[in-house]
Amino acid sequence: MRYASITDRLRGLGSGKWAVHFEARRRAEAGDAIIELTIGEPDIPPEDDLLDVCSAAMHAGRTGYGIGGGADPELAEAIAAKYSRRTGRTITPANVLAFPGTQTALYASMMGIAEYGDEVLVGDPLYATYQGVIHAVGATMRTVPLRAENGFHMRAEDLDRRVTDKSRVVLLNSPHNPTGAVLTRGELEAIGEVCKRHDLWIICDEVYEELIFNGEFVSPLDLPDLAERAIAVSSISKSHAAPGFRSGWAVGPVEFCERLLPVSETMLFGNQPFIADMTTYALTEPSPTAATLRETYMRRANVVAKALKGSGLEPLMPDAGMFILVDVSAMGIDGEAFAWRALAEGVAVMPGGSFGQQAKDFVRISLTVPDEDLETACARMAAMARTKENVRQIA
Repeated sequence: MRYASITDRLRGLGSGKWAVHFEARRRAEAGDAIIELTIGEPDIPPEDDLLDVCSAAMHAGRTGYGIGGGADPELAEAIAAKYSRRTGRTITPANVLAFPGTQTALYASMMGIAEYGDEVLVGDPLYATYQGVIHAVGATMRTVPLRAENGFHMRAEDLDRRVTDKSRVVLLNSPHNPTGAVLTRGELEAIGEVCKRHDLWIICDEVYEELIFNGEFVSPLDLPDLAERAIAVSSISKSHAAPGFRSGWAVGPVEFCERLLPVSETMLFGNQPFIADMTTYALTEPSPTAATLRETYMRRANVVAKALKGSGLEPLMPDAGMFILVDVSAMGIDGEAFAWRALAEGVAVMPGGSFGQQAKDFVRISLTVPDEDLETACARMAAMARTKENVRQIA
């Protein structure tokens, strides 16, 4: 039988990058004691208020079809109000499209601005699904090196060197996964100058916006001279510890939203009303969740740094998010080899190479487990690093 070319373009870009994670789950189900530090899932539940709003909406009959359009009207107003406050400009519901999660918002947005023959510029390392999103629309991914010595921040001059006459989009991620880097206003202004000079769109994945430890959050959408070419995608998955509800959005120019609306409707045709009600509540009422997560993840990053001190494993302290990268190159191996060896010691971490070549000498550790489990996992990894016999076995 014949298959569409998208199945070839995406071959190997799905779950294959999570091989260590899936093997860890298999071993855990078989009875092995595994400390799982692979995925970014908050380890606290959503607030009771959110669940109560969602439940009340379902009991009130908000379980039918959505009305179509870009978003439920009250939800669109809530998202627009959030971004009006943040940007200092008037953002209206006409600037808003709602989607089930950031991933869907990113995919749909990319569908609207890139296609065959186009290039999408993205920093390396990058979140593991970005390559699939780019290839799915038929575009080519062109990476921009994010170097460890620069804190994995994108430099405008590096971006400029990678632009060609086929380039159409820059995909940013700030705060960044897997590195925790947060782009500064000055860096975004410089990147924006490159984008204006070459007439490039900017999509920015901002799902970790409310989990910044140090510094301020700035989006390309916040900069007035970039507003006509900037699209922000986000969700309540991280900020409200609600990843399973799959509630996200895209905010961009009115024309972008008008052009993308038929794409959105073809995919979804309307929101789930009860989830729209919960998300509206999340965006309009005070919530302690993000503050709790910020404090927790920052503390746990310091737990990792302290536990690995003197082992030869070098943590790169994040400025945001729920992960920390650790440089394992002093062991003479890359992150892939280290991750499989760590799994044999009952610790599951993500190889940095799953996120790109610039992170191949690192592993990514999730900060979403209790402190004592994190300390135990780090003690096991530190022992690996200190044992020459283990290093020889890995090599």
